[in-house]
Amino acid sequence: MRYDFSLSACRKETNAEKYTLRNELFGTEDVEPVWVADMDINTPDFVLEAVKKRLEHPIIGYEEVPYSAFDAQREWSKCEHGFEYEVEDMFYSHSVVASIAVAIEAFTKKGEGVIVQTPIYPPFFHSVLNLERELIKNPLKLDAAGRYSFDMADLKSKITSTTKLLLLCSPHNPVGRVWREEELLEILEVCKENNIVVFVDEIHSDLVYKGNKHIPFASLNADAKALTLTAIGVGKSFNMAGFAMSSVIVQDEKLKQQFRLAYDRVHFAQGNVLSHVAFEAAYREGREWVEELKVHLYKNYEELEKVAEEYSEFIKITPIEGTYLAWIDCHGLGLRDKALREFFVKEARLGLNAGISFGREGSGYMRLNFALSSTKMSEIRKRLENALKIRRNRSDTN
Repeated sequence: MRYDFSLSACRKETNAEKYTLRNELFGTEDVEPVWVADMDINTPDFVLEAVKKRLEHPIIGYEEVPYSAFDAQREWSKCEHGFEYEVEDMFYSHSVVASIAVAIEAFTKKGEGVIVQTPIYPPFFHSVLNLERELIKNPLKLDAAGRYSFDMADLKSKITSTTKLLLLCSPHNPVGRVWREEELLEILEVCKENNIVVFVDEIHSDLVYKGNKHIPFASLNADAKALTLTAIGVGKSFNMAGFAMSSVIVQDEKLKQQFRLAYDRVHFAQGNVLSHVAFEAAYREGREWVEELKVHLYKNYEELEKVAEEYSEFIKITPIEGTYLAWIDCHGLGLRDKALREFFVKEARLGLNAGISFGREGSGYMRLNFALSSTKMSEIRKRLENALKIRRNRSDTN
């Protein structure tokens, strides 16, 4: 392998969110934070070199996103995912969450319905409620093997004449599903029949593991293209969240006009100069890096699987197909959500996301970010094993 993921730079002296907020969120500095969905893996050297080169010019002022940057993403999408669109279909955005808010403003009015599929990344439902729309929850179905799927009967039963938008997460955060073509086509059929626009968050689309294939929703067919907005970016794939640059692809002209009206009211401008060159470098030079990263990430996931197998009476790992976020079923610990969180903080000394924050369906679960160097992953595994071992010994004694 060309790239070494065994070590990563220390972030404790930077203003990294996951470290800076430890005391505020967990009540102690003595936790390894594995909650924020960025990586404790160094951002690729070819990205950093591009930034250094741009800094040789002494003026950092307003600049337009260069055509070449968006073209690099367009070429990546075509080569990696078979998703074809034009640079003219792309809007700059600093984040997917901001793009969700713009889409809600563009395609719904106050009181109209927006569908989310829980458990889901919390800003999905927070954005709906903050903008005073009706939140329609379409919970995912869970089978005996711990695998999630769409509940199409529930979805159809909840749609009314005022349901205007569906927020789709693909691959799904936090459950790690990579949706199959037949599953996406079912969603498309329902949305087409009911004139529902689909905003799809595909920010994890590059992080899909062997045996699975990401299918961009808008690439399904002409009907999908006509009702879809797609959000993608470099933040997850290359650990570049701090550059605050992503894009929204809107291919249908009518949707594009509606989206632009809301988009222009926000005044996104064109991002910052260093983001432009970093974004382009990632897509031009990052193919080998991402492939090696996925091998490394899956090894980390397997480390968690081994812990779950050893302590299967306490935890189960939801089968993962994409993302670097482990969805851990902790019902075996027999703890309510508050006590479950305290177990991880006080006994495992780990800072995770509480599953309940992803919706009621997340009760009894925890989300762990395993995008870590090998060295840090070993420490996370050790802390989790020790806590579960003590819990087992305590149970045996009682």
